[in-house]
Amino acid sequence: MTWDQADAFIIDFQVSAEHIDELGHANNAVYVSWLERCAWQHSQSLGLGLEDYRRLDRAMAVLRHEIDYLAAAYRGDQLQLATWIVDSDQRLKMKRNFQLIRPADGTTLLRAQTTFVCIQLSNGKPKRMPVEFIEGYGRALVQPYPLEL
Repeated sequence: MTWDQADAFIIDFQVSAEHIDELGHANNAVYVSWLERCAWQHSQSLGLGLEDYRRLDRAMAVLRHEIDYLAAAYRGDQLQLATWIVDSDQRLKMKRNFQLIRPADGTTLLRAQTTFVCIQLSNGKPKRMPVEFIEGYGRALVQPYPLEL
């Protein structure tokens, strides 16, 4: 598999009937739910689950999604979605990149970047990341490959 970056966190899943829209392919809104699932599973693998968010009264909330839909997914497709944490100011913001591949033909179906902001759960306002977030997410921080000139 040709991933955009090394050290990917990868989830596998299959496109099912409920993902398909009237045009016969996976609906664009479904991809956002797949990004969320992948990010959440990655967070949990880093030891930052919902219980931790509640205990710390903090969460990483989506501020912005940037998505490039490159090819369609169809019912029955086996897919792999990878994510990387590529930026963190270790105060409020963090960015994740995503790449969705159909292994059967090696096609990249989607590339995306999500910007998160740390909020206080009890009031929904931006609040500095706790040490647990800085350390947990920091362990997974990768540097994007430098551009070749």
